Amino acid sequence: MISGQGTNMRAIVHRIRQQNLNAEVVAVVSSDPDAPGVAWAREQDLTTHVVAPAAFSTRRQWDTALADVVAREQPDYILLAGFMRVLAPGFVEQYAGRMLNIHPSLLPAFPGLRTHEQALAAGVQWHGCTVHFVTPDLDSGPIVAQVAVFVHPDDTARRLADRVQLAEHRLYPDVVTWLVQGRVSLNKGGRVDVAGVAPRAYVALSSSESPAQLKILRAGNESSTQV
Repeated sequence: MISGQGTNMRAIVHRIRQQNLNAEVVAVVSSDPDAPGVAWAREQDLTTHVVAPAAFSTRRQWDTALADVVAREQPDYILLAGFMRVLAPGFVEQYAGRMLNIHPSLLPAFPGLRTHEQALAAGVQWHGCTVHFVTPDLDSGPIVAQVAVFVHPDDTARRLADRVQLAEHRLYPDVVTWLVQGRVSLNKGGRVDVAGVAPRAYVALSSSESPAQLKILRAGNESSTQV
């Protein structure tokens, strides 16, 4: 589900196709008819649906229409990838444990919007992104995985956002891969376990201004890969 460029959606589609995962994107749902991600999805022969709030008289009508569109596709998982609308609690609860979101901060720090500006204003040394299960409380569901990105002293919001987005494009497809492989579960304490992946498995260190130099380190071993 998208509202804009859909870059994380594109990264997920590429991962599924490149690694021949046993998964199918049954539909792309957008809240914006002019979202570039919708045009890209159509070029890729993906089923698309646009459920724009402006087309409905009330919020309840939009909630119902969105729920109906999603239900018809019968998804195993719903992946929010830049979907810029707050979902109805009933809809979220219907897909509890099957709806995920990627957020551009290290939750629980900086929920909501303008996270990069918030990070710079707070003076933190580390920023990043989080994939989490969605709950009715905004940006507060169980965390699946995170990538931390170093904040340079002279960073701007745009430059920081570019590096965080690069991390997102690596992290979200990895989480989707784990889901397809059946490795993600919620434990009794309400926290997420991923079989074969150690807790705090991702630490991203950017020693360069260029997003192309982002280095992903996996906890528990010495290996790293440049992305």
